[in-house]
Amino acid sequence: MSNNKHSPKKILWIKADPLYPLDSGGKIRTFQMLKEWHTRHDITYLALFPQGMPQAAKEHALTYSSKQTWVPWQDQPKSSLKFKISALKNLFFSKDPYVIDKYRSAKATQEIAALEKKNNYDIVIADFLSMTPNILDSGISPSKIIVFQHNVESQIWKRHFESAKNILLKTYMRIQWKRYHRFEQETCAKFKGVIAVSEDDALRFQDEFKLRNVLGHVPTGVNTEFFSEIEYAPEPKHIVFLGSMDWMPNIDGILEFTKNVYPLIKNQCPDVRLTIIGRNPTPAIVALSALDPSIKVTGTVDDVRPYMSKATVSVVPLRVGGGTRIKIFEAMAMGIPVVSSTIGAEGLPVQDGVNIHVADDANIFSQRVLALLQNPPTARAMGDAGKHMVSEKFSWRTAVDQFDQLCDKAMNPSSRH
Repeated sequence: MSNNKHSPKKILWIKADPLYPLDSGGKIRTFQMLKEWHTRHDITYLALFPQGMPQAAKEHALTYSSKQTWVPWQDQPKSSLKFKISALKNLFFSKDPYVIDKYRSAKATQEIAALEKKNNYDIVIADFLSMTPNILDSGISPSKIIVFQHNVESQIWKRHFESAKNILLKTYMRIQWKRYHRFEQETCAKFKGVIAVSEDDALRFQDEFKLRNVLGHVPTGVNTEFFSEIEYAPEPKHIVFLGSMDWMPNIDGILEFTKNVYPLIKNQCPDVRLTIIGRNPTPAIVALSALDPSIKVTGTVDDVRPYMSKATVSVVPLRVGGGTRIKIFEAMAMGIPVVSSTIGAEGLPVQDGVNIHVADDANIFSQRVLALLQNPPTARAMGDAGKHMVSEKFSWRTAVDQFDQLCDKAMNPSSRH
């Protein structure tokens, strides 16, 4: 492979799913980066293609990759008997976490091996760890594989364990956390390199996992032009929460917020409203609007911006999670002030009290939200500060430039940038 960083490379990008629709932070990050990166290199995108996925997902992939390979796959709804049986089989007969075992696919392994034999890729990117067993089983040399880690996954499972109240759930989460920690450490160490999405995550991989192949991190970006297209016109006393409502950290965070923080806000601001925006809300999330008419659950929407544009304040009350919060940068890009927990804003270069409020205690969190709801000039000033920060420093092109350099340096240690 040429030492010229501008020379096009043949890259195989492997992820567990198509990027359509763009309804999660991980999908948005990958889409925005690939859309730019594939203008520079020849990228083949391989992913599982779930049964029932619309054909539009394949057409959408043409915007972020040069070629595509889809592997038929059937997901198992958590309410199904198949899911429960497979979860029990994993619990008693596997040493790996369930969220890794569920993506094992002999067909994917065959397709990866065939593509590598035909194309002899310069770089193979494993997007998340989900597909790494299939990649390793394909026989591709680990010396050309780079893992793109959007989170320290085992940290998320640890936080699920710590926050679980039910003793059976707590026991299960502890098992999954311990398994993922071992899997994450052992698997990441096998490859050419690991790229994180924040400095905090990169340091954790180095310090906690003792990894010597951490290449660095890429900053989170935001498409400021896209989020500025719709005028920001906040409605009085209107809180929004944005996030995939089938992702456990989001479910946990908003349920905790509505239980312990929102009542404190309503006590001092009776006409407050809360809109929960995000795909596939669980029955527990849907039930919130039935229990409290001031809460609206949108479910899956084609475009979050019309809903976000009406927010006085955006809340990110996460107790569990990892990586970086694209949802915070998206709110900031619209000029919406944000109140977040420490975990919610983890990994982002934000300033508490300047361009965001950070609080963990329920009383303090509620007071920070109330201060913005009840003082529009203060809310506007914080929103403007956040918008200025992301507009000045956090474009996706910057993130891709850094990603490109890290990959090139890993494959060409003698190259200089």
